[in-house]
Amino acid sequence: MKKRLLSRFFAFCPRSGRIKSVRAGLFFPVAGLAALIWLLVRVIPKPSRAAYPCMKVAFPLAGSFVAWIIGMASSVFLFHQARARLKQSRWIIGGVLLFLGAAVGLSALLTPHKNAGAAIVYTQDPYGANNPIGEPKGINPGRVVWVHNPDATNENCIPDKWGDGYFLDKNCDQDVVDTMLSTALLKLTDAANEESAWDQVFRFFNRNHDKGDVGYSPDETIFIKINAVHAWTTKSDGSIRNDGNYGNVDTSPQAVLAMLRQLVNKAGVPQENIYIGDPYTHIFNHNLEKWRADFPNIHYMDKSGRDGREKLTADPNPIMFFSDRGAVIKEKTDSYYTVMENADYLLDIPAMKGHRWGGVTLFGKNFFGTNTRSGAGHMHPALHREDYDRPLRGEYGMYRVFVDLLGHKSLGGKILIYYMDALWSCSYEHEPPIKFKMAPFNNDWTSSILLSQDPLAIESVCLDILQAEFPKTESEEPGNYWYANFPACDDYLHQAADSGNWPEGLVYDPENDGTPIGSLGVHEHWNNAVDQQYTRDLGTGDGIELVKSNPSTEVALTRDNLVHSFSLKQNFPNPFNPSTTIEYELHKPAKVSIRIVNMRGERVKTYPGVIVDAGVQQVQWLGEDDRGDEVPSGVYFYQILVDDGITTAQASRQMAIVR
Repeated sequence: MKKRLLSRFFAFCPRSGRIKSVRAGLFFPVAGLAALIWLLVRVIPKPSRAAYPCMKVAFPLAGSFVAWIIGMASSVFLFHQARARLKQSRWIIGGVLLFLGAAVGLSALLTPHKNAGAAIVYTQDPYGANNPIGEPKGINPGRVVWVHNPDATNENCIPDKWGDGYFLDKNCDQDVVDTMLSTALLKLTDAANEESAWDQVFRFFNRNHDKGDVGYSPDETIFIKINAVHAWTTKSDGSIRNDGNYGNVDTSPQAVLAMLRQLVNKAGVPQENIYIGDPYTHIFNHNLEKWRADFPNIHYMDKSGRDGREKLTADPNPIMFFSDRGAVIKEKTDSYYTVMENADYLLDIPAMKGHRWGGVTLFGKNFFGTNTRSGAGHMHPALHREDYDRPLRGEYGMYRVFVDLLGHKSLGGKILIYYMDALWSCSYEHEPPIKFKMAPFNNDWTSSILLSQDPLAIESVCLDILQAEFPKTESEEPGNYWYANFPACDDYLHQAADSGNWPEGLVYDPENDGTPIGSLGVHEHWNNAVDQQYTRDLGTGDGIELVKSNPSTEVALTRDNLVHSFSLKQNFPNPFNPSTTIEYELHKPAKVSIRIVNMRGERVKTYPGVIVDAGVQQVQWLGEDDRGDEVPSGVYFYQILVDDGITTAQASRQMAIVR
């Protein structure tokens, strides 16, 4: 069940992604017949398969093939009739039939080029927006908490300037980060306090791992896997080098310390039961000194074992059996370190980044640094590309190693809670932090953390953020790489959510024990980059619930508050050129501010907050930005924020300019 069946017949232009017309015309009948047979074989026995992504690809191609057959048959019939009439010297009727036959035949010959190109669109999720798949996980199923606070980071930081690294305490406020994690934990669990929240987290994990309804036991251990790829080499004393990697994004020390404080001070985990490190690399001195100041008895692990760090011990026995069984990854197995295998729980704390080979590097990709080999290159063939010179693996339904890593009982299967460090983020794994243009960042550092008990839900949200900020462009420019928008970048999420999306004949069983993985969580895409809502937010489905928190501008988003504060009407005219009227009604006097943003969430026009009387109010937008320049055609959103002195509420609507 894979698009690979169809793609064998086509080649893609590197820039446009369209199927080369010559090959499309040459091989369309073969591909169309294959698609038709595929549909008949798969859908007739089980009609529900019609919703599968590969079926959605095959339908238009098969339909085009049927139309092509009908067109060619009609053309042959018309030519036959024309020939008969011309033999009878019925010149007018024969000529008309000859013309129609030629027109129908030419149309049939040209149609495959267009339809074949439209049949396979790899840059879009075939499920579309707000169409969840999989089984949501968590105390509150599918919930992802996103805490954003710009006060966490120094907006004037030059992150890759020697002596001004983003990781220094002068550029990241530890107290703010501590509060952000506390807020996220309480919102994730709806607990009254942090101690109760952690008890719920441990109990949920243990119930789902056949350990019973029990909390944390003081003899249990936790291994924390950080992302420290740029600590591959250090100075001889363990300090960071002043080289091209200085200031490139890794897991931030402040995010790690916030979690250590939670585990020890709130969850009651003894320091000596916590192990932390990135097995491939070192722990920089500035991290070690910061963490050890609070927690001297934690085990700080790296590959050197020097200066008080502990060296990891490798288990030579393989425990990972890649599910492709050698078809893609030639080394069929991997071994890991005993401290990970023996741990009762894992924490995986990645940094939110794009990735030149994998599209994104989130929770699944962060496990690349855990095997006992000297590198992770053997897994690269199972990413979106193995090297710059290799073609993209941009088809849905291909083997994705992230599914094995997230699904293995000793890796993703041990993760207690999913904690994403998005204090500093970027488009490429080996670059400094980048200021994001989209809302709510508004040309500032991402200054966020995300928390969830559902691995696919939190990866889906992070993917949506990265895809919105870094759309595909004609060229790859530093600071704006579009790797997160690789074709079929979400394929691993489809497969991890629902076995119906697995490649035909492949079973994800990374332990090789005869037990395939089940659904690892729920995946869907948000409705748009402005409203950023999922089905549970909209009340339309049982997918992801995104709970946002910004302590500096906490807003009430419930329908009740919106009803009691104001109502926002659709702008008119819509679409429009050159101007439109935005109308809203206040139920009582309030301070009102309006902003207009584009599809990426970038602010275009701002109407600063002013006190407005109750009643119907109108604002005219002339289709210009804050500088007075005319904005181009496209889809925009207008957002209104109302503060009546007691509650704050907001809403938004979509509009379009057609120049």
